[in-house]
Amino acid sequence: MSSIIIGVNSRLDSLQAAILNVKLNHLHEYEKNRNAVATYYDQHLMGIPFLEVPYRTPNSTHVFHQYTLRLKGIERDHFKKFLETQSIPSMVYYPRPLHFQNAFKVSGIEPGSFPVSERLSQSVLSLPIHTEMSEEQLSYICKTIRMYPG
Repeated sequence: MSSIIIGVNSRLDSLQAAILNVKLNHLHEYEKNRNAVATYYDQHLMGIPFLEVPYRTPNSTHVFHQYTLRLKGIERDHFKKFLETQSIPSMVYYPRPLHFQNAFKVSGIEPGSFPVSERLSQSVLSLPIHTEMSEEQLSYICKTIRMYPG
């Protein structure tokens, strides 16, 4: 008999730990590069009617592991497929809200209980973001998104 439980998948071996220990010396540079990519996206994707860029509170800092857009009035899977045809990877990291997953089901929590998470799980999409993205790559991604017929 199998059961569904909350678990952890953690496989940090000695070699990975050694590499990460060296990379730790470059952490501030990685943060700076990721934020530069996010700022480029912010500036070049702002004002597109069918998407919303991530909000950043001016008095705090953020390092982007993902750059997630909220799509408005367009079909996410169609947009994702369009990006794919243009050789632009994208990802839906959380396609199901936690309360829809068996490990987190609670009696009395039904569809509609968390409408914001349910809506976002259907309308968000993440763009590529990493520390080595070139302005040429970013420009291509942003110009291609602006070409989407929406």
